[in-house]
Amino acid sequence: MRILGLDPGSRFCGYGVIDDDAGALRYVECGILSAPAGHAMEARLGEIARGLREVIDELAPNVCAVEDVFTYQNPRSALALAQARGMALAVMGLCGLRVASYAPTVVKKAVTGTGGADKGQVARMVQVLIGLKTLPRADATDALAVAITHGRTMAPTVAKLVSAVRPAAKLVRRPPKAGT
Repeated sequence: MRILGLDPGSRFCGYGVIDDDAGALRYVECGILSAPAGHAMEARLGEIARGLREVIDELAPNVCAVEDVFTYQNPRSALALAQARGMALAVMGLCGLRVASYAPTVVKKAVTGTGGADKGQVARMVQVLIGLKTLPRADATDALAVAITHGRTMAPTVAKLVSAVRPAAKLVRRPPKAGT
């Protein structure tokens, strides 16, 4: 499965793509989509949406993972982030991609083992988990962390289903053989 992770913003949108082969995660590509600060919000979001569409067309992900909006002290910043996230969700809908959302603490826990990790810890673990030689910019690293979270969240579910099916097969009673 190819997973597109997104860290949407109104000026910068980080993206990270990984392949998940039965729980083995492999780096594909990451980057930043950007729009000039001086442009109106709708123009910036339109520019990022076009770039996001190009990434999807080129890399052909099967699913998208996005970090949930977290509470800001500044309502204006929260609104801008929500608008950027809405734009990203609209692009995913137009492309027919399923979207999974993860809270920031869930992303941190999936990548580092603790929900209270700082950005530096998350970045170093992203680097280790997918074998990057150098760290990309923060927005791209965050997007890769979200993609890794989706890969790690999906793999254990499959393993749990398989392990639950095997014991159940032992419980099937066979009818007695004829003549016994």
